[in-house]
Amino acid sequence: MISRRTILAAAGAATPALSAEAKAVARKAPPGFLWGTAISAYQSEGGNTNTDCWLLENLTPTVYKDRSGDACDSYHRFAEDIALNAALGFNCYRFGIEWARIEPSPGKFSNAELDHYEKVLEACHAHGQTPVVTFNHFTVPLWFAVRGGWEQADAADLFARYCEHVTQRLGPLMGRATTFNEANVQLLVQVMGQILPHSPTTGQMLEAARRATGSERFSSMVYANPDVTQPILLEAHRKAYQAMKAARPTLPVGISLTTQDIQAVGENSLAPQMEARLYGGWIDAAKTDADFIGVQTYTRFRFDSKGWAPFPPGAELTAAGYEFYPQALAATIRWAHKTIGKPIYVTESGIGTDDDRRRIAFIDQALDGVRACLDEGLPVHSYLYWSLLDNFEWSSGFAKHFGLVAVDLETFKRTPKPSAYHLGRRAKLSLL
Repeated sequence: MISRRTILAAAGAATPALSAEAKAVARKAPPGFLWGTAISAYQSEGGNTNTDCWLLENLTPTVYKDRSGDACDSYHRFAEDIALNAALGFNCYRFGIEWARIEPSPGKFSNAELDHYEKVLEACHAHGQTPVVTFNHFTVPLWFAVRGGWEQADAADLFARYCEHVTQRLGPLMGRATTFNEANVQLLVQVMGQILPHSPTTGQMLEAARRATGSERFSSMVYANPDVTQPILLEAHRKAYQAMKAARPTLPVGISLTTQDIQAVGENSLAPQMEARLYGGWIDAAKTDADFIGVQTYTRFRFDSKGWAPFPPGAELTAAGYEFYPQALAATIRWAHKTIGKPIYVTESGIGTDDDRRRIAFIDQALDGVRACLDEGLPVHSYLYWSLLDNFEWSSGFAKHFGLVAVDLETFKRTPKPSAYHLGRRAKLSLL
């Protein structure tokens, strides 16, 4: 367990004060601005044995480089993680609840798991953290995947039932909520198909899942056909939003999208078509059935008349393979304001790198963009960094490091990086 005193002492030694240049351009964030970090249930909790993803990563063949296993053991160590988040200087903690834990079999809800997430929410309040809760972060109960996942017409009703049940029980403790994390992630996969061609292993893995479950209808969200699933996911969001608002009218319920900065290169660029493909029907859904929009921005996408444009000469790439381009965040905030017109929360902004100096540079440049947007009068209400912890990054396993805090996967010891103290210092000062 890391004590608050140790964290604060280390923070003073590890991070220099903000430079005179930084202070000269900085401004105070508006009252109520949320500074924090984000994690997801599956990527950090560990032991999510009743989900579709657990099955897929344990199959042969599989696209997953590692098995999630215990992950960061945040299921048991949530109090430590929340205390650490607070001690670093943040006032907001975004986390996910695992549908597979709460509804382990159809229509049967676990009071013990609801009690668990109630304790997580209470820990947030005890440490002065506004809890932002994600109801679905890609994974689903195994029974849901076996019956066809998001390809079945009644999937929307099943998701809304789950959201209503949880909101009735836990809604009073939530500060904000989103139905889906990156609801358009399937469309992102489709857009990126030109540079990340479909792996034959994916189909082999899904066929192995069907054999293992005895179900020809087995379907997992990220690997499903968006032409079939997107209309159902849109309906699921709308029905869940309405159910959650009925259960707790005062709870702000929004939607988060993957919002990369789409740029045109040259004449006759395909950028407009790619933008339309990336967002599909989610712009209208955000306009009509959301109290806010969560932008989740990591880089830019450049398109010329043929498709993906090459990286510019000398472009810096992150360890995750995309371009180092923190300026994308300001662009997507402006896009969200112009296109959707709802309050904007930065629910994810981050970088995969093993060079923490570049993480600090990324954070500072991203915050420059947030400050510029606020100076323009745009309604930006948060900056939540992805992620608090180095965690399980899906098919990449544990090799990609986005966290402010390193995790020893044997002992689960948490070790804050200089970037954690750097962003925490800015959060304490509420300085953009």
